[in-house]
Amino acid sequence: MLSARSLFQEILDNDESFRLFCSIAASGEAQGGWENGRIAALVPDSARHLTPKIVRHGADEDKHGRIFLALLNKRGLEAAEIPDDTDYTMILEGLGIGLAHEKLRRDEPLTEHDVLAYLAHSRVTEQRASEEMALLTKAVGDHPELGRAVRMISRDEDNHLAYCHEELLRLARAGHARTIRALLRESAHAEIKVYRDVSLAVMSRMARILGWSGLRYGLVALGIHGRYGWERLGGWRRLVALRMPERRDALGSGQSGAAAEYV
Repeated sequence: MLSARSLFQEILDNDESFRLFCSIAASGEAQGGWENGRIAALVPDSARHLTPKIVRHGADEDKHGRIFLALLNKRGLEAAEIPDDTDYTMILEGLGIGLAHEKLRRDEPLTEHDVLAYLAHSRVTEQRASEEMALLTKAVGDHPELGRAVRMISRDEDNHLAYCHEELLRLARAGHARTIRALLRESAHAEIKVYRDVSLAVMSRMARILGWSGLRYGLVALGIHGRYGWERLGGWRRLVALRMPERRDALGSGQSGAAAEYV
């Protein structure tokens, strides 16, 4: 039976596919940690109240990256080189979504618009991360190696998403609603295409590693294209809707959890 659980289980049971899965995840999280760290250092005075939350967001992403690397280490595996067509974060940056690394490397304060772009981009990508981790938790939450880690990361991603909702709603009330709507739509329409393309690139490599038949990969690819079709027709709207989260100030207190147990 072709299900999310069976696909994930097959990927996790094979060292080479597990290595690619964890390496891609670790790379994306590490990039997110670096980006948030630089943004925290460069926020303008008008957004200084966000600095502790951005720092916390970055610390969480760094922690997630370390966890995935530690999972590799537990199996005696080293991180794999990330193929360019599987680098979700860098592909989005290349399309002008979010804040460019070139800008973040300069020691120049960000603008208020930059902060809006960062939060809008994060709201879209954190929605995807939250959904992906919820699916992974459902599929492999009881996995002996991965289960505890994915449950922890899933909670963090939910907190990141809540933070983005709350801050964007506050800024919309402060007069930035039109700009926020435009940034969210631009980010969402770009993200759904990148997510489709990256998913196809990742799964084609998994198919080669695991020796899938053409039919088996074709069914997986059909599912990816089907999801993109649904998102293009209207599913993208869930990526841009703003609503006050049940948990307020999700990144405003407490410390980022340690990853020491996985290292």
